[in-house]
Formats: sequence, C-alpha cells, structure tokens
Amino acid sequence: MSWIREGELNLLEKISANVLKAGPMPKHVAFIMDGNRRFARKKNMERQEGHMQGFDKLAETLRWCKHLNIQEVTVYAFSIENFKRTQDEVDGLMELARQKFERLLEERDNLEKHGVCIRVLGDLNMLPLDLQELIAKAVITTRSHNKCFLNVCFAYTSRYEITNAVREMAWGVEQGLIKASDVSEALLSECLYSNNSPNPDLLIRTSGEVRLSDFLLWQTSHSCLVFQSVLWPEYSFWNLCEAILQYQLNHKSIQKARDLYREHQALQQLEADRSCVAEHLQHHGNGKPVDAQRRQEALLHYTACREERVQEFVQLLKHKRDSFFTDLCSKAVLT
Repeated sequence: MSWIREGELNLLEKISANVLKAGPMPKHVAFIMDGNRRFARKKNMERQEGHMQGFDKLAETLRWCKHLNIQEVTVYAFSIENFKRTQDEVDGLMELARQKFERLLEERDNLEKHGVCIRVLGDLNMLPLDLQELIAKAVITTRSHNKCFLNVCFAYTSRYEITNAVREMAWGVEQGLIKASDVSEALLSECLYSNNSPNPDLLIRTSGEVRLSDFLLWQTSHSCLVFQSVLWPEYSFWNLCEAILQYQLNHKSIQKARDLYREHQALQQLEADRSCVAEHLQHHGNGKPVDAQRRQEALLHYTACREERVQEFVQLLKHKRDSFFTDLCSKAVLT
C-alpha cells in the first residue's frame, strides 16, 4: 500500500473541511496510533494483519491531513518499550517497517511531487542494520522537500529523547563548545530529535487509552490532547474532524498558555544573562561600582556571545545527525 494516497474528498467531506478551515487549524498533528492488536482480535485476524491495516489507515489519514492543510504529522510507530513484546511480534514489526520503507523509496517521484519530507526520530542504533540503512535512504532522499512533513517516531520514547538531549548538552560543556550557564529549556528543545519541528498543536490518541505512553512529553506541554475510543484501523475522517473541533474550541486558552510560557522563558533567560554579567563585572571590577550604561553594554555583549555559542553548538549537532544518515547510506552502497 502506498504512503501517499491520491484522491479527493467526497462532497460532504469537502463541505465539512471548508467549514473547519474557516476557524483556527492545527498546523502540526501528532498521533498515537493505538488499537491495531485489539482490532486484529476483534476481526479474528493475525496481529501482523492488524499492524498492516494500521499502516493503511496512516496513509489514508495523511491524505485527509493534506486536504485539511495540516502541514506536519508526527506518528508513534514503534516505542522502545515495544521491544519487550514477543520476538515473533517484534520481528514482524521490523519486517513490516522494511517493506514500507522499501515501498517509500519506490515512490520517491510521488513524494517529490507532493513535497513530502520524511524524518525518523529515535535511536536507530537499536534497529537491525539493514533497516537503519533503508531509513537513512528515505530520510536523505526526501530531506530537501518542504511542502509537508511526516515524522515517524521509531525506537523512541520521550524520556530517552530528553535523556539524550541532556547528554548532548553535557558533551557540549565538556568540549568547551558551550558554557554551563548556556544550558536552558530552550537549548534542551534544540537538542531533541524533534528540533526541526514546531511543537504539535494537537495530539490524538485512539483506542480509548488516556495515557501519553512516553510520547512527546516535552513537546506537548501546551498542546490540545484528544483521546478517542475508536481503534486506529477504524479511524475515520469524521473522527479527525471531531478532534480538530476540540482543538478549535480550546484554541484561545492554548494560545494564551503558549504566549505566557514564551514570555516567562524570555524573562528567565534575561535574568540568567544579567546574573552572569553581574558576576563577571564584580569579579573584574575590583569592587568599583559599575554605571548603568556599562552594565547594559556588557549585557548586550554577553547575550550576543551566548547566542553565537549556542547557534554554533546546535549547528554542530545537526551536522552530527546528518552525518549519521549519510554514513549509513554510504555503508549501504558499499555492501
């Protein structure tokens, strides 16, 4: 089954989509696609078939999102916790992933036509090498596309992602690339796997579960969370519309919370910069009082230097991650 479904909405769906689009629309939607195994039991089919049906539903959902002008979608495809399932099921999921990424590479012309950029977020070192290489090819093949974005969280949990981000910052301090005083919430966000994406506006979980299951914990602190009872393979256009309507009903309060957080974050950073400057001036001023103008000049200089350090560090991390995918592709070519 194709990753990208062609075809228009029917008349009723088009009318409903246009009504929804008259209000505030989420630009980034995240899905916890839960219920594949329960769907398989319900239909008396093999688990693997349930997962196949779940992938088909993802392709259909991406088509709906395209018609609703939702530019970015993030999906929870495989949790690190899923490695604890039976070996047969894990092997089956890995094989399904191989098939789907191979199919994606066959569809590169279609992906280019629609401008779809595929990103895979997680610790790919946990996966079989051949699957890593397929994923790397898919990422590199589509990374210049910029009309819409699909983020596939594979071998992922949010706590692992946050822990990895803290490790990256600690490494940066050890290497002298950044200072300990540069560490902040904003910098941690830049060190996450999802640093290229805005935070989700809307997170949807299917199957009736009301847990986040270690998915995008940091990124969804100011997102609209919608829990729906439908099993993922049975998800419909109308379920998606219902979730978007929930987002629209709560849009003002969500936006207000985001704005307040940004203001608070900016104030926190300003206070941290002022504290560092005051300590520096006190240490180098031999006890002499410092006038307001000199203090302001020192603050502006320190802020500019900090921002330059942080930007160079973030660019280095990006290069390191890009090199990981490039090296995997090189290995695939050699073998």
